[in-house]
Amino acid sequence: MRLPSRVQIVDVGPRDGLQNEKQPVPAEVKVELVHRLQAAGLAEIEVTSFVSPKWVPQMADNAQVMHGIRRQPGVRYSVLTPNMKGLEAALAAPREEWPDEIVVFGAASEAFSQKNINCSIAESIERFAPVVVAAKAQGIAVRGAMSCTVGCPYEGDIAPAKVGYLAGLMKGIGVARVDVADTIGVGTPRKVQAALEATLAHFDVDAVSGHFHDTYGQALSNTLAALQLGVWNHQSSIAGLGGCPYAKGATGNVATEEVVYMLHGMGIDTGIDLDALIDAGVFISQALGREPNSRVSKAVRTKRAG
Repeated sequence: MRLPSRVQIVDVGPRDGLQNEKQPVPAEVKVELVHRLQAAGLAEIEVTSFVSPKWVPQMADNAQVMHGIRRQPGVRYSVLTPNMKGLEAALAAPREEWPDEIVVFGAASEAFSQKNINCSIAESIERFAPVVVAAKAQGIAVRGAMSCTVGCPYEGDIAPAKVGYLAGLMKGIGVARVDVADTIGVGTPRKVQAALEATLAHFDVDAVSGHFHDTYGQALSNTLAALQLGVWNHQSSIAGLGGCPYAKGATGNVATEEVVYMLHGMGIDTGIDLDALIDAGVFISQALGREPNSRVSKAVRTKRAG
């Protein structure tokens, strides 16, 4: 078992975390959150989504947010583009406001794909093919988010073969790297490893990341299971923000604070300042009028107060 000596974290809080919030979050608050995350040492941030405001009203200020960010060298800024219209909207801004990477998505579950985007898995990937080609032609990297790789709210357990099928389709359209996402947080370590192994048959370990929700309190265990396979890219959300609008009862992504605390305790470098990260989580949680969904945050702040 060779654990990675360094882990790169993508904070998906500004996009995946905030997209389900019912209360509007002002663009300047989102911009400030990105600034705080990069100041804490995050080198990859999922900023926003270029999706129809009819479907996701919280992301209607996408262009404003991308315009407001003071970019730091060495930081990768990604956005979700669910179709060609989304990519065109992202590229309508001046070039210096373009994302470094776009994210396209597919599900390892046929039922989830049908309910989420009204088409089969194969059709969904086919729709993304021209988006990938267009992005790459402009020098923009492409990441593929693979949802429901362990379990689905409609189909139940997902066979690793289905994950491998989706990974192969993603590879086929030219996606550079993929996220193996436990969208509804039902995964346990061996199941997560099976999903990752099916993906690693198509992508190099450097091109695979873990994305675990904490619905059943398994996200850190699943992160460790992924680390044991050498997976060193991981996604998490500041203050545990987020859920999934299409997966009833799915709680937020694992909090970035929890992941960083665990990794640092294992002697694995992240380049992230935990104290600054906790402060960023407090900032966005206060803006939402609640406490951060992170036990590490609570413990550290209690210690500070003492």
